[in-house]
Amino acid sequence: MTTEVSVKVKSTFISKFNKGYPLIFKEALINVNDLQVEGDLVKLVDEKNRFIGKGYYGKQNKGIGWILTRNENDQINQIFFDKKLAAALNHRQQFYHDTETTAFRVFNGEGDGIGGLTIDYFDGYYLINWYSKGIYQFKEYVIESLNKLVEYKAIYQKKRFAIDGKYIEEDGFVIGERGQFPIIIKENGINFFIYLDEGAMVGIFLDQREVRKIIKEKYAQGKTVLNAFSYTGAFSVAAALGGALKTTSVDLANRSLGKTIEQFSVNGIDYEEQDIIVEDVFHYFKYAIKKEQKFDMVILDPPSFARSKKYTFSAAKDYKYLLKEAIKITEDNGVIVASTNASTFDMNQFKGFIATAFKEMNRTYKSLEEFSLPKDFKTMKEFREGDYLKVVFIKI
Repeated sequence: MTTEVSVKVKSTFISKFNKGYPLIFKEALINVNDLQVEGDLVKLVDEKNRFIGKGYYGKQNKGIGWILTRNENDQINQIFFDKKLAAALNHRQQFYHDTETTAFRVFNGEGDGIGGLTIDYFDGYYLINWYSKGIYQFKEYVIESLNKLVEYKAIYQKKRFAIDGKYIEEDGFVIGERGQFPIIIKENGINFFIYLDEGAMVGIFLDQREVRKIIKEKYAQGKTVLNAFSYTGAFSVAAALGGALKTTSVDLANRSLGKTIEQFSVNGIDYEEQDIIVEDVFHYFKYAIKKEQKFDMVILDPPSFARSKKYTFSAAKDYKYLLKEAIKITEDNGVIVASTNASTFDMNQFKGFIATAFKEMNRTYKSLEEFSLPKDFKTMKEFREGDYLKVVFIKI
């Protein structure tokens, strides 16, 4: 049974919370040390004990918990979770009826009213991501809600709250019938292999669905394409199916080779006609510049933070440098797809990085189109960090 701890908010932060900000963070609280057990309910009050909001205590990289309701009479119980999940599922009804796309997000954390929890759908399988020990204490409520509200082949989970902030390795099966992985899902008619039972990642990032679609339908035909930080090659597959002359996928992780071969093969593409390179992207850029190799299209989707033997990459500090390297190997009138999932800066700042990179390279460009999160990744305007995806198509 969870206990409820009353915590006072410093006067300077009261207005922020009253305007709907959902993330509970240490700096805002007076008696923060009263919070001891993750999963305990937190009642936020001002210095005169006036109610602000109710949520839970759970440490993750962003903060120490989430506000779940601003109604003092709300009980955080099975009925509360049932209502939140039912509303979220209702918001995604159109996706369930799309025969060309069989994977999407059904619950997106604070955007659907419960921060620290996401649920994805993969052709009959549901995958729950728990981002703190705190939210994991409500596991039974979430699973019971899913049980009541949806039909499924199986429910899997990923615990992303090990002591060092990393993912906890386990097979993740919760209930239903164990899957035989990989399973094949469809995304706008493209096939992708998905693994729910190994590692933190499943094989593709669902938030890039619309970007892959437009690369395939509008930009790839007859082009040479470089996919940097390629992971399992999903952008490369979209480009190849869209008629690209050739794709080159570059990623430092050894697993990227086998996984990319799989994704090409499940779409009937001869992977031997494509280049798949396991190498540090910055090292590859230097090689391409030296060889005077250029591409019609360069896709840049780096992690927000990455470390290799020679480089430490932080999107906030280094994206401009990454763009300058990409400009050098992109043909005139070519396209750079600049993408980032860093939540520490917004689209305007990102466009500022782009403008600076081109100015310093003495080159001109035109922005062709922009993307942020798709409709199934529901966000809330009071929590801008939650709307993290920024993608700009740039013509040189």
